[in-house]
Amino acid sequence: MQATNFNLQDYFKRIGYSGQPSTDIETLRALMRCQLFSVPFENLDVQAGKVVSMVPEEIVEKLVYRQRGGYCYEVNGLFAMALQALGFEYQLVAARPMFYPVRRPKTHMAIVVQLGQQAWLCDLGFGSYGIRAPMAFSLLDQEVTQDSDCFKLSETSDGVFLLQAKVEQHWQPQFEFNLSPWEFIDFYPANHMNSTHPDAIFVQKLLVVLHTPTGRHILFGNTLKTIANGVVEKRILSAEERSDRLKTVFGLAPSEQG
Repeated sequence: MQATNFNLQDYFKRIGYSGQPSTDIETLRALMRCQLFSVPFENLDVQAGKVVSMVPEEIVEKLVYRQRGGYCYEVNGLFAMALQALGFEYQLVAARPMFYPVRRPKTHMAIVVQLGQQAWLCDLGFGSYGIRAPMAFSLLDQEVTQDSDCFKLSETSDGVFLLQAKVEQHWQPQFEFNLSPWEFIDFYPANHMNSTHPDAIFVQKLLVVLHTPTGRHILFGNTLKTIANGVVEKRILSAEERSDRLKTVFGLAPSEQG
C-alpha cells in the first residue's frame, strides 16, 4: 500500500529518525522503535463516534501531519508505507487476538518482513503488551527479552504462529496468525467492526498507549498506568487531568481529543 502524500523525510521527522536507512535489520529495528516511541496507539476517533478512515492519504495526514496516533490499521499501515518506500519486502497478515475469554475473529493487522532468508514479525499496533522490536521467526519457542519485557513466538500447529507476552511471570497469549498474505483492503470489514460494534474494546473505552525506552504509558478509560523498568504506577484521573495527560504524556493536542 502507498499514499500519494507519503513523504519519507516527513515520516522520519515525525518519528525522530535521523539515521542512514538501508534494507537491513538495523534499520528495521530502529524505525520500529522510533515510531513506537513517538506515534501513540489511540482510539480517540472511535470514542468520538467516528469510523476510522482506511484511506491511505487520510492516515498519513492524521498521523504524520496532524501529530496523531491510531490503532493497528493506521500505525501498521503507516509503517508499511515506510517499508515500501525504502524497498523492504513485506506482507500484511491477519491475526486473531487471543486474550479474550471467547474466540474472536482475525481483526488485528501485523506485518511480516523478509530479509534474505530470515522473516521478522513487526507490529506497532497491539497496545498494552505489543512487541517493542522485530521478532525473528528463527527463534521460535525461545524467550526474547526486549527492554524490560519478554515475548515468545511459537508455531502451535502447521503454519499457525502464536505470540505470547510474559505478564507478571506468566505467559499470556496475545495473538495468533498464519502467513497467508492479506491486502490492506481486506481489513476494511474488521476496521468497521472495531470502530462501531458495541462489543469492541475500542468502542467501550478510551485506550491510548505510548511506548518509551524504559516501558510504556497506558491510559485506559480514566486510569493512567505508567510502566518504567518493570515498575508499575497507577493513577485515576479526573476529566481535566485526563485531557492534560493526553497532551503532556501522549502528545495529543486538546483540539484532537474528540
